[in-house]
Amino acid sequence: MATIEILGVPHAYELTAPTSSCPHALVFIHGWLNSRGYWQPVISRLSDDLQCLSYDLRGFGESQSQVKTDFSGAQTSLSLMPIFSSGLGSPINSLYTPVAYAQDLAILLKQLNITSAWLIGHSLGGTIALWGADRMPECVKGVICINAGGGIYLKEAFEQFRSAGQKFLQVRPRWLSQVPLIDLLFTRASVLRPLDRHWARQRLIDFVLADPEAALGTLLDSTTEEEINRLPELVSQLKQPVYFLAGAEDKVMEPKYVRHLASFHRLFQYCGDNVLEIPHCGHLAMLEQPDEVAARIRSIVISH
Repeated sequence: MATIEILGVPHAYELTAPTSSCPHALVFIHGWLNSRGYWQPVISRLSDDLQCLSYDLRGFGESQSQVKTDFSGAQTSLSLMPIFSSGLGSPINSLYTPVAYAQDLAILLKQLNITSAWLIGHSLGGTIALWGADRMPECVKGVICINAGGGIYLKEAFEQFRSAGQKFLQVRPRWLSQVPLIDLLFTRASVLRPLDRHWARQRLIDFVLADPEAALGTLLDSTTEEEINRLPELVSQLKQPVYFLAGAEDKVMEPKYVRHLASFHRLFQYCGDNVLEIPHCGHLAMLEQPDEVAARIRSIVISH
């Protein structure tokens, strides 16, 4: 694991060696309460011929949530740095919006001298990837969203989701990870078939250790009516290719909502050409079906 400072905040990342077979780096962006490690099964299947970057979002995994130096100065830098050429003109008025995390990503790619990339995002990471493509059109050559979609604001459903999420976050004492067999609960959550205990343990650790402010901030700031309703316009304006991998049995982001958001992109072509449904798969496709996910990613990137 390596670390790098983004606007004064230490971020953990892993970057595989560049290859001669592809000029683009694959940048993997994890979802809410997850970390970069969930991408390892997919990266291990791709890294021989494709350079792969995975990193922990600010406040999650092994990345910090606060700056090491003066916070006010770094926050000023966040608002003033001309990293983005604004597409939809979404202001960064919170540190935890998808746009703010996309700015973190832009700085990361610049510091690592990555000038050509495909962004691959899971769930919330998919939204961050879409914003990254909008704000970095020259660098980002394409986007692959995994278990990500939406763009329909259902008031009652989202209010229930936000309320349940806040209650979920309130029950996170650090000693929870030491309770015998508690990780078994995480073998089944949001997946079709139980995960290996190793991954259940990692999910528990990420759940317990996620920064409270970042965990709550990303939950609330990414699920507002304004944010949700902006997604279709965002997708429709992207010039890069955008693909969506949906889990056929995903109950968190059902395929119909994946197809809805995908339909706003030109590649949809009235029949869903940019939507690939993965059978026997829930909401964690990269862990449940890593062979299929890796094969789909390779095929998409090589075809462009």
